[in-house]
Amino acid sequence: MIHNLTTKGNLDSPLIIWNRSTQKSEAFAAGKNITVATSIEDAVSKSDIIFSCVSNDEAITSVYDIALKIPGGVKGKVFSECSTIHPDTTRQLEKVTKATGADFVASPVFGAPAAAAAGALVFVTSGSKAAIEKVQPYMVGVMGRQVIDLSDDPDVGKALTLKITGNTIILGMVEALSEGHVLAEKSGLGTENFEKFITALFGQSPYLPYSKRLTTGDYVREQPLFAVDLAAKDARHALSLAKSSGTTLPVTEIAAKHLASVKEELGVNGDITSIYGVLREAAGLPFIEKK
Repeated sequence: MIHNLTTKGNLDSPLIIWNRSTQKSEAFAAGKNITVATSIEDAVSKSDIIFSCVSNDEAITSVYDIALKIPGGVKGKVFSECSTIHPDTTRQLEKVTKATGADFVASPVFGAPAAAAAGALVFVTSGSKAAIEKVQPYMVGVMGRQVIDLSDDPDVGKALTLKITGNTIILGMVEALSEGHVLAEKSGLGTENFEKFITALFGQSPYLPYSKRLTTGDYVREQPLFAVDLAAKDARHALSLAKSSGTTLPVTEIAAKHLASVKEELGVNGDITSIYGVLREAAGLPFIEKK
């Protein structure tokens, strides 16, 4: 996202970035139109628009606790929050941000790391139209390919409700693919033939690349693409939303249990696709086929 902002964002000054690891930021910024901030206060004080994307509700709350209290205040700035968090957390962030005189835009994103690298994320925006108009030039054609705009709804949490609900589809897809591939192997059909079906019917959808991650063994990796802790957090938020809305999410409940097993097996390096390994073991197969 940062790379695309610097190369396609038509910025009139260097992009200011902050990360908990300054060393990582400095290594990434080398040779680019980027200034590395030494603190959240440093980054926010020198910026008009602040995009944030962190791992969970606790992390973003701690960031805003610092960002909104900088010397000189933040009046007139726009905060665009891209993390996947609970809608209630988003509503609270909007409340405390607006109390400072700044604007707040909920802008969670759909898309795997490859989509982020390609500038093909899908943004979901909610908040005031005026604030959204200030951040949209950095979305389509820069960091993303499409914006789903919910600015007509006064509830800023709706963007996160859509994001969390959408992620249950990803969970369900991985669960269904994993079950299908295990059945194909155990029944003698073969995962190759099952993947031919995926290619024929779902070749232009995320089903095929996720299927290939299973069949190539890429569901166990040193650097997860969708870390188990993040997937489990999304499942918890979805189940919480379902409970408060008076409904249930049976598939998400099953996926959440399998994610817990992934965490036990692989720790923090587990990936959402590692659900496949859990289902393989439950069927008497090795977690991952040694090749």
